Amino acid sequence: MRGTTLPGALDEAAATRPDVAVSFPSSSERLTMVELADATTALARALVAAGVAPGERVGVFSRNNADFVTAVIGVTRAGAAACPLPLPTSAGDLAGYAARIAAVTSAAGVERVLVGAGADGVARRLGPVLPALRFDRIAELTRTARDGVALPAVTPSDIAIVQFTSGSTAVPKGVVLTHRNVVHGTAAIVDGIGLADGDHGATWLPLYHDMGLFGALSAILVGVPMTIWSPSTFIKDPASWLRSFAALGCSILPSPNFGYDALLAAVGPDEAAGLDLRRWRVALNGAEPVSPITVERFGARFAPAGFVPEVMFPVYGMAEATLAVTFPPLGRPPVTTWVDRDRLARDGVAVPAPAGDAGSRGLVGLGRPVRGMRLRVVDEQRRSVPDGTVGEIEISGDAVTAGYLTAGGASGSPVPAPAAPAPAAQWLATGDLGFQVAGELHVSGRRKEMIIIRGVNYYPEDAEALVRDAPGVHRRRCVAVADVDDAGTESMTVIAETTLDGAADRVRLAADLRVAVGSALGLAEVSVRLVAPDALPRTSSGKFRRVEARGLARQ
Repeated sequence: MRGTTLPGALDEAAATRPDVAVSFPSSSERLTMVELADATTALARALVAAGVAPGERVGVFSRNNADFVTAVIGVTRAGAAACPLPLPTSAGDLAGYAARIAAVTSAAGVERVLVGAGADGVARRLGPVLPALRFDRIAELTRTARDGVALPAVTPSDIAIVQFTSGSTAVPKGVVLTHRNVVHGTAAIVDGIGLADGDHGATWLPLYHDMGLFGALSAILVGVPMTIWSPSTFIKDPASWLRSFAALGCSILPSPNFGYDALLAAVGPDEAAGLDLRRWRVALNGAEPVSPITVERFGARFAPAGFVPEVMFPVYGMAEATLAVTFPPLGRPPVTTWVDRDRLARDGVAVPAPAGDAGSRGLVGLGRPVRGMRLRVVDEQRRSVPDGTVGEIEISGDAVTAGYLTAGGASGSPVPAPAAPAPAAQWLATGDLGFQVAGELHVSGRRKEMIIIRGVNYYPEDAEALVRDAPGVHRRRCVAVADVDDAGTESMTVIAETTLDGAADRVRLAADLRVAVGSALGLAEVSVRLVAPDALPRTSSGKFRRVEARGLARQ
């Protein structure tokens, strides 16, 4: 069904914009829409000939290159479901990485994994320790393709992708996404940012992450030029990457907040003034909390290069929604709502407070639901709460998943809504906490990450904001976690990365951080743990794993 499935949407783009290309600078590859459609068809025929059955779940293990995009769409064209698998974030800990891959492939029922160029070495190391998986090289499969192989019919209700969550608060879950979910989710992104002729999409995010994958597909499926770098190109040299981004005239970029922090750290005022960023139209900022400080600093730093305030585009999304949940209005500069920090954490209400006041917290507005998305904020009885009241965010819509696959083999689904004006609506609990102001969403934290001491709630983000910019904290990297000692006493531990070597300097930094957090939050039960750079555990998408970080607090 042309245009209503993932391969159908690609075919439509190839028919209407055949010469538009997807480029991969890190691997020196370039595919036009027609070439990409042909490559996915060849791979699909090879997969069917190799015995891949409709509905089968096939792993995709590749770097950010043409093989990744070809594999995801090719698998779905064969009637199967593509399961993007994370690449290792470091060269060591093969056993731990293999255990994570075993868990997610077991949850999804994956037996066959397609291996793209550049990932062969890791696949060879995984093979002996994961004997239940069959690793097939994409290049070798494609060479076996035969034109006469018939492809199965693919419908909008078929599963297209099993997208694994980042696992920042729990074991990663496989989010089941149908072709209908993917088509509606990417269409909502296109609509929300006004993606059209004249735009040029760009990403450095790993394509196995939802923001990287669906951000890229949104451009590809409507025939907009797309440039995809490897994550290492950005991480190793953000300044050089930005120069390439500007030289290509890219206009759309998705990135977590830490990506904009990295650019601020890498590009000084003099170099920023020499860039030309006037083509940059939308800088999506999501996948983690959006910092009002980052937003303000980024706008000021790159204003001389032509970066105007309304380009910064703070958003809220998740894999369960095929990415986009809320977007702000196009052409509006970011809006920060300042509220009393203690009332927000302890009473769950957003009481206005002076901007930048010592006792206030700034929360960047994330807009309203995108096209086809419904959103509500509810209390523990799942009743909608009024504006300015904190509750759990729930979502519903054509792009929202019907359920999960977990490592335990169980599946879950959205809880049916109580009787409501929207008949037969399904609501998915996101696990995120937030409130609305005049219909605009503000996310305040994660339910599972809330720190509770003596019955009082504390957001870890509040403690982290107090110490992130302290001299001695490496690249603003820190997390706050709950801890319980052997006597059962609850406390907050702040874990911060530092490059300081001297014992006296480290003692002074720890004391300064403890005082800063304790005095601001009125909390005596605060401890500080300093660790080496890169010691804080991260997810495959770069988020800190607060649950795992608790282990560092006890070392």
